[in-house]
Amino acid sequence: MAGHLIAFEGLDQSGKQTQAERLRDRLIALGHDVRLVDFPDYTTHIGEEIRLALTGEREYPPEVMQLLYVANRYEWKAQLQERLAAGGFIICDRYLASSVAYGEAFGLDADWLTEMQRFLPRPSLTIMLDIAPETAVARKSVDRDRYERDLALQARVRESYTRLAARDGWLLLNGERPKDEIADEVFTALATRLALR
Repeated sequence: MAGHLIAFEGLDQSGKQTQAERLRDRLIALGHDVRLVDFPDYTTHIGEEIRLALTGEREYPPEVMQLLYVANRYEWKAQLQERLAAGGFIICDRYLASSVAYGEAFGLDADWLTEMQRFLPRPSLTIMLDIAPETAVARKSVDRDRYERDLALQARVRESYTRLAARDGWLLLNGERPKDEIADEVFTALATRLALR
């Protein structure tokens, strides 16, 4: 496809939204067509089920949760493909790898989690913002959802993300540094890998 999908991954509070917004603004300033998409998208019916599960109002086993997350991305498939075909940028705050990392942390099969997403657009670049679970807690100490409150789970998620990053050639960045420093490194890496002008 003519466009590029850039995915930000990492634990909650790792700075994904901040860096996604900064990259969006920088690309727009250069004249690019950019759309920022957050997953899960809680505005859809499937997204609402995810929200209810994360707040404890619904109870689903890990397999069902990951099926909901993946289905939520498939709701966006046509829009993602259309924008990419037109040459635009899509920046995702979480994408395919989230299901693999969180699913693996619950003992699910990584190949199954990957296979069910094979018809979704692939990222041109995945950027992992790496922070310790304890940093996530320090950055957001209240209103944490059930996944955010489980530090052992967060540690397993981080391990899975780190393995995926090494295997698949992601840009792995220390998310505990100043925001401006990270933003500059993100843009420089993106410009180099995609030959941006």
